[in-house]
Amino acid sequence: MTSLPPDLVAQFAQLTDKISLEMAYLEPGSDSGLLPLNCLLGEMESLAADAELPAPVADALRQARSWIDRIFETTGQFDPPTIRSFALWSEWMQNAFTALATQRPLPKPMEFAAPPTPAAGAPETPAAPVDATAIEESFSLNLENDAELLREFINESHEHLQNIELGVLTLEENPADADTLNSIFRAFHTFKGGSGFLNLRPVNHLAHELESLLDLARQQQLVITSPVINVILAGRDTLKSFVTEIERQLTGQNPVAPILIPIHQLIGRVKAVVEGRSETAAPTPAIPVALASPPSPVATPVAAPILNLPPAGAAPIAAPTPAPEAPAAANGGSGTKNAGSGLAVKVDTGKLDALVDIVGELVISQSLVAQDPNLQGIESQQLTRNMAQLSRLTKDLQRIAMSLRMVPIRSTFQKMTRLVRDLGAKEGKQVQLLMAGEDTELDRTIVEEISDPLVHMIRNSVDHGIERPEVRLERGKTALGTIHLRACHEGGNIVIEIRDDGGGLNKDRILAKAVSQGLIAPDAQLPDSEIYNLIFLPGFSTAEKVTSISGRGVGMDVVRRNIERLRGRVAIESELGHGSKFTIYLPLTLAIIDGLIVSVGGRRYILPTLSVRESFRPTPQMLSTFNERGNMVMVRGHLIPMLKLGEYFGDPTAETDPTKAIAIVVESNGDSRCLLVDQLLGKQEVVIKSLGETFKNAESLAGAAILGDGRVGLILDVDSLVRLESAPLAQAA
Repeated sequence: MTSLPPDLVAQFAQLTDKISLEMAYLEPGSDSGLLPLNCLLGEMESLAADAELPAPVADALRQARSWIDRIFETTGQFDPPTIRSFALWSEWMQNAFTALATQRPLPKPMEFAAPPTPAAGAPETPAAPVDATAIEESFSLNLENDAELLREFINESHEHLQNIELGVLTLEENPADADTLNSIFRAFHTFKGGSGFLNLRPVNHLAHELESLLDLARQQQLVITSPVINVILAGRDTLKSFVTEIERQLTGQNPVAPILIPIHQLIGRVKAVVEGRSETAAPTPAIPVALASPPSPVATPVAAPILNLPPAGAAPIAAPTPAPEAPAAANGGSGTKNAGSGLAVKVDTGKLDALVDIVGELVISQSLVAQDPNLQGIESQQLTRNMAQLSRLTKDLQRIAMSLRMVPIRSTFQKMTRLVRDLGAKEGKQVQLLMAGEDTELDRTIVEEISDPLVHMIRNSVDHGIERPEVRLERGKTALGTIHLRACHEGGNIVIEIRDDGGGLNKDRILAKAVSQGLIAPDAQLPDSEIYNLIFLPGFSTAEKVTSISGRGVGMDVVRRNIERLRGRVAIESELGHGSKFTIYLPLTLAIIDGLIVSVGGRRYILPTLSVRESFRPTPQMLSTFNERGNMVMVRGHLIPMLKLGEYFGDPTAETDPTKAIAIVVESNGDSRCLLVDQLLGKQEVVIKSLGETFKNAESLAGAAILGDGRVGLILDVDSLVRLESAPLAQAA
């Protein structure tokens, strides 16, 4: 007899006792007790997933599940034969777990009642099969009583959906990976239990079918093949549609109404895969129903996004990539890990942001106290030690508070695996995605915002970069194209690289297109970096034809705009015939900036060090005027336009003679500009403060910060200053 741990047997026995208590609420023609029974049975199945139950007990568990599923699929109510069957079943299960606890033989396996028969006097003819496509089932949310439970369901569902997708893609590479197979099975099983408890019947039904398919694979009765992978991914996407619509209604984005997403065609595909039939030949599943009268009409359901599922052998359809699935999106929660134990606790992101703001204020206040002239004049070793200790503690507190906002970029990177797989299949290309640095951490907001730019750049690499297999072979390459996605820390910032071994960017074609659109003069001589940057212009595309993926020229400008909004920049390197590399530079966080503090007249400004290339005092020989368009500075053989910040901000006390001032070379998207300032005051990490509505139209200002002496420093927007025309801000105002 199979030996089970005593604590596990006790858990099974406790659940069996609870089921026996629920039997008192079962009544023919009523659904009273159905959801509690389904939930308790789901808990038993969850325990059984990681245990080796004796065969009779496992068979009994499957038998009970079949009764519950039949009720969900048909009338939704108990009938007398099913109630009698459950009574016998619960009694046998109690005896079985008592025997297991006392190391005695199991009771003799018993034949439970046969499938319920029609009531006396009812016609003996079986119910006619009904076309399943005609009974797509809708459900409504009970937001008044179940709101909190639904939020919890949504929060867990995001994680399960992500684990399913990543697990399936891993399984595609290694079908024999039992651990991955079990994790996917458990995810669908949890979906089934949670949806059953909340009476989300279509979700429960679909999750059950997919769980059954995976259970066959776990028992080695089904081989993981491409059709199996496709149908599991299709099931995951359909469950995602349910979750998305529930979340939208829960958060008030969509009106509360019945939700209808077709699932029976997909269930037909699942059954076809299980039975070894071609999906294209799968008949529409016929579900026997026995209704006393036609179903009563319901309110017009809300049709959530429906996925067009491809038949077997067809290339998967590249569905729109969803926005990043942030943990606890429904209630604003955030998963935060305890570094000491690895445990996690959900924290409202509003509270977390408030904590970071308060810590920032504390750091500023500590700096003000430390630099107070009244204290600096006191000669006391004890005071000096206390102030030094206070400084260390506030810096440590700030570091820990900021780390609470930091999350790994892993989830965003891993979404790209599915994207590359589907796009490669759709385009008939062989593409692999190799990732590195997934554990690199950066600000939660940046992780969420960088997803869309990465999606577009990865799509471009597959569509425009990687060649078709036959073309690659002609060029002496392997048929399999490779895209590298890497993240790392570099100089206090985050660097994300997207590199492919495709055809690279064609400079001549880019130039010709730019000239034809009147973007540059026909005789313009541009360095490679500026030529490549032309692809970021709105509407610019060199694609010969528009595809369902790209070619309209409406993406790369949005990519650059989104990256600049995160105070980042992107650089391009490419070699025709050998591939391209896009490098994105981002700050670690949006709450703190590493800045260079400069003085202009009587004011102080802060330049993000990420944008600063070098600084120097110009000599007369380095200065020139170009076509009466303004001052230029010769820096390392290149003429760079100069911007006198004193004149630009209308400060008459600022230094106007470049040879007596300091020139700081800043760059953005391959372009450079020399900013003329009076002095360099130092480098400092500062907490960014918003300027509010008053200065929202001042494009050259990105925010403000309180410096150590209590004065306010304005943070300059380098991207705006580099692209700036010659008109001073004072005149423009």
